[in-house]
Amino acid sequence: MKFVLWSALGAIVAIGLTGWLSSHSGIPWLMAPFGASCVLAFGVPESPLAQPRSIIGGHLISTAVGLIIGACFGSDWIACAVAVGLALAAMQLTRTVHAPAGADPLIVMTSHAPISYLLSPVLAGSLIVVLVAWCVNNRGRKNGYPRYWL
Repeated sequence: MKFVLWSALGAIVAIGLTGWLSSHSGIPWLMAPFGASCVLAFGVPESPLAQPRSIIGGHLISTAVGLIIGACFGSDWIACAVAVGLALAAMQLTRTVHAPAGADPLIVMTSHAPISYLLSPVLAGSLIVVLVAWCVNNRGRKNGYPRYWL
């Protein structure tokens, strides 16, 4: 039960921070895949999909793929399908698979996000999730989070 409460608190803090930053900066720091990232980072922090390399790298790579495919081919359903497939392949090749990041190409393509979206909210928000996970998952533990950084 204690783990469940800490997991919930971690998710609340991470999403709360991105939401607060969105409302105070005018920049959209809050994006739906971060909710799913929190499920992994706080609910199963030992999972390879929950490690910083996967959270940060997966979101960055998938978003970049979506931005590139969107810029070159638009955002119709075929382009979206190709972007998600290529994002998965890129994450597999770079050992950064992070399931929530699979939605990133769809978000950037259908919203016609600018290249700056890669830095905020993607990089900044990913870093927030990882930093909060590091704090929450390491309270009083020897072998806490992350299992590995790179």
